Amino acid sequence: MVKPKATSPFFFFLLFLHIFIIANGVHSFHEKKLFNVQMLQRKQQLGTRSCFLPESRNRGTCDASNSSSCNYVVNYGDGSYTNGELGLEHLVFGGISVSSFVFGCGRNNKGLFGGVSGLMGLGRSYLSMISQTNATFGGVFSYCLPTIESGGSGSLVMGNNESSSVFKNVTPIAYTNMVLNPQLSNFYILNLTGIDVGGVALKSTSFGNGGMLIDSGTVITRLVPSVYKALKEEFLKQFSGYPSAPGFSLLDTCFNLTGNEEVSIPTIRLHFEDNAEMNVDVAGILYIVKDDASQVCLALASLNDESDIGIVGNYQQRNQRVIYDTKDSKVGFASEPCSFI
Repeated sequence: MVKPKATSPFFFFLLFLHIFIIANGVHSFHEKKLFNVQMLQRKQQLGTRSCFLPESRNRGTCDASNSSSCNYVVNYGDGSYTNGELGLEHLVFGGISVSSFVFGCGRNNKGLFGGVSGLMGLGRSYLSMISQTNATFGGVFSYCLPTIESGGSGSLVMGNNESSSVFKNVTPIAYTNMVLNPQLSNFYILNLTGIDVGGVALKSTSFGNGGMLIDSGTVITRLVPSVYKALKEEFLKQFSGYPSAPGFSLLDTCFNLTGNEEVSIPTIRLHFEDNAEMNVDVAGILYIVKDDASQVCLALASLNDESDIGIVGNYQQRNQRVIYDTKDSKVGFASEPCSFI
């Protein structure tokens, strides 16, 4: 078993994650359910007339064989997908009610590395949970994604609760402004100004161009080819002497670490505008494909083209408090051990 020395994420956002819904500083979590949302027993499907929602310019696809249902299909660039029927529900977040909440009853869901329990929409589209609860929580939320070790437990905080006792950040929260892009208005975009590996700053003309998404649904961080090449080369300089292993899925830099009880892993730090930093936790740097450590991979990947937009995935967001403030258009980062046990 490889045990990283330093304390410097492969799953969809909901996998292995116990989510605490926080409202007005009070959290309610009585049973070990996937997330603490109290659903009414009576579910109401969206009728054919409701497939065209007032806020949407896109008409849903209604099943001809069942005129009372409104189907949806959502596909992602990494091959993940969810499809099923839309419905209406009444939700309760820590005692605060949200009526006529539109949700998807996912009949078929798949993540990048396997099955998923569902998908929580935290983006800026009109049907996301954030948009539908904007009047209640002001478009502010945060999460802390845990590792998948036994007992790991993360949190989702709705509303502005920086003083909440749920926050256990060990570094101050540092904010960076979001970058506006009308063509990608449903996403959260940041200006990545640099990356360092083991304290060595990478050199690339791609930094500072305002083109980095941050996403809780994408698993692996993707970098433009020139930046990934520089990161890979520097990482291999500092993480040398280990036999190579075959690539896995989109991960092309893999090692055979069999027989090594401990390895020293170079740190990775992402720098954003306004001097905000995200120190990638050691659990988000390597992905262990095989339990015997015969195939362990650098958990970042390259995009196909320099014009592609990069993504900070959830694997690299482990043990971080990530705060989204859509009203003031900013994102905050702080290191935090994501566990409530």
